[in-house]
Amino acid sequence: MSDAVDAQPDPRSRPRPQFGEYATPEEQRARIQEPAPWQLEPIAPIMTDAPADGIPPAPAVAEKRPHPVDRIVTFALLAYGLVNVITSVPAFLDYGSYAETMLGLMGADVQLSDPAAGEPWAIAAVLVLVAGWCVTAALSVWNIRRARLTWWIPLVGGIVFSLIAGALMVAPLTNDPAVWQALLDSARL
Repeated sequence: MSDAVDAQPDPRSRPRPQFGEYATPEEQRARIQEPAPWQLEPIAPIMTDAPADGIPPAPAVAEKRPHPVDRIVTFALLAYGLVNVITSVPAFLDYGSYAETMLGLMGADVQLSDPAAGEPWAIAAVLVLVAGWCVTAALSVWNIRRARLTWWIPLVGGIVFSLIAGALMVAPLTNDPAVWQALLDSARL
C-alpha cells in the first residue's frame, strides 16, 4: 500500500494549475472568442513613437484607382476647349466684324460710334480665354494625378471663362448710346 501512496503526488509539493494553464493559445482564444493575431488586419499603421503634439495621425487612406472613362472625357473636353479658344481668338480680335454680327443678332441696324474702343476689351477677353483654359487644364491634370473625378473641371471652367469673355466682348456694345437708341427703336416696332 505504501507504493500506492507514493504514486500519488503530494498536493502540497505542486500548486494546482490555473484556468487555461494547460490549454494551447488556440484553445484559449476559442474560449474567450479572441481572433488570432494573424487574423487581424491593421486598420492604421502601427506607430512606434507617440506624436509630439499629442494628436493621433489620420488613418491611412486606401489607394484610389484611376477612372479611365473620366480621363477620356476630361481630355476630350480639354481638347474641345482648346479648339474653341483657338477659333475664338481671331474672331474676338476683329472687333468690328464681331460687333456687326452681334448687333445683327440683336436686330439693331446701327454701327458703333467708336469701333476702336472695343479692341482693348477684345484683348482682355482673349487673355481671359487663354488663361482660363491654362488654369482649367492644370487643375484637371492635377486632379487626374490624384485619381479624383475630373470631368467636371473642364466643363465648369469652359462655362465660367466663356461667360467672362462674353461679358467683356459685350461691354463696349452696352456703353455705346447709338446702340441703345437702335435697340429701343427696334423694340418699339
